[in-house]
Amino acid sequence: MLAIIVGDISFVIGLAVMLLPIILTELSRPRDGVWGAVILLLGLVLVTSNDRLRGAPVLAVIFSSALIGRLGFEVAQSRWQQLSESEKVSLSSKERWATSLQQLSASIASLGGNFSSSLKFLSPKPKQSGRRKKWVRPDNPNSQKQNEKNQISFNDPSGDSKETAFTSKDVPSDQGGSSKDS
Repeated sequence: MLAIIVGDISFVIGLAVMLLPIILTELSRPRDGVWGAVILLLGLVLVTSNDRLRGAPVLAVIFSSALIGRLGFEVAQSRWQQLSESEKVSLSSKERWATSLQQLSASIASLGGNFSSSLKFLSPKPKQSGRRKKWVRPDNPNSQKQNEKNQISFNDPSGDSKETAFTSKDVPSDQGGSSKDS
């Protein structure tokens, strides 16, 4: 039970330290994101493997988290003292927090857009049918008149070869050019 509580607290603190460069740029340092990820991972490990931590290992977790907390508090105090008075005043203004929250929401929206575009890339593409119909329109009117008076020859079931004339009105357009029976 205690490991779960310490893990949850580590998870929240790790997430806060990871977001520190985005929200409070004055207090952040270059490797804060990495240390936030380490603390976040520690919290996840404590929460997921809490059944293994019984007895003496729980005491080690408690004391190590207290030590990490104390050192983190000292680092935060040192960083606060290094700020100038104008930076301390700007951290208490509403405009500063509004702009940092807007930047955070913009970065989350960008992350969401990148994630959705990567999901679209991974989704299967629909199969295209091998049979396509293509609409062909004659460009000049002379070829249209010529097409209306085409001749076709076919074999009659009796064995006689016949030739007949047809117009474009006799041929249904959706049956691929076969003539009607007359």
